[in-house]
Amino acid sequence: MLTRAQIDPVVTAALAEDAPWGDLTGEVFLPAGATATAQLTAREDGVLAGIDVVAAAFRLTDPATELTAHRADGDRFTTGEVLATVTGPARAVLQAERIALNLVQRMSGIATATRAMVDAVEGTGARITDTRKTTPGLRALERHAVRCGGGVNHRFSLSDAVMAKDNHLAVLAQQGVDLTEAIRRARARLGHTTRLEVEVDRLDQIEPVLAGGVDILMLDNFSLADLAAGVRQVAGRAIVEASGTVTLDTVGDIARTGVDVISSGALTHSARHLDLGLDMTVAAGADGAARADSAAGAAGTVEAAGA
Repeated sequence: MLTRAQIDPVVTAALAEDAPWGDLTGEVFLPAGATATAQLTAREDGVLAGIDVVAAAFRLTDPATELTAHRADGDRFTTGEVLATVTGPARAVLQAERIALNLVQRMSGIATATRAMVDAVEGTGARITDTRKTTPGLRALERHAVRCGGGVNHRFSLSDAVMAKDNHLAVLAQQGVDLTEAIRRARARLGHTTRLEVEVDRLDQIEPVLAGGVDILMLDNFSLADLAAGVRQVAGRAIVEASGTVTLDTVGDIARTGVDVISSGALTHSARHLDLGLDMTVAAGADGAARADSAAGAAGTVEAAGA
């Protein structure tokens, strides 16, 4: 699960970008004593991800705000459900609402797209995983969203595992280096806990790669027939991962070839934001300024889903 150490720097940077010197509109329009209650409401069906991120957006804007979650990350929800309620100073709630919505809409969109793929491969044994095709600075949040949707995570960064892809193999070929021997040398330099994966794009590359001693073999942009043939050829000697232009329409057929893992960059780079809104009730505070300015401080309902 996400920790504050992962969430707070991202949210702090987003808040600073959105209100570097405060929220001018709130300061000139809203009484200082006004309070607000806002409901995070689903405008369409989906899977929730990022409720702690929403809480952080309000908490880091003003610690006096409080969020009550009615749904947890990973929960499915339907249109019209209230997912969380936030209360606190109206200025703070309105200042934080856009950052809170931007992040939870994106994360929930990723979780929802992931859940659709996971459901499409149910019963096959294949696992759905993400890639490093994430938004710079948001990787921890987006990968958490994948897990909320029932997927699993690939290596988090270049530092986590060895993964030799087509361009790595092209450099080896250019230098006249034998692929099997290169894999063996790489394996000899690694600790026993570090995995080694190699990507291939042809069936005739499989045996030289397996001979080097890989843990994972990625079959990239293979046809369905070649994926099935590759699985038979590997015969359990390595984990088989399928990748390349994976979509919701194709993922089920890919899974039925017998591969162990299906990786999809589209989970993070192409997921649309889910439609969630923040419905807000603003009430006048007890101080004199709030009472004097009845137009700004009178109780009313506003919809904070715009720009």
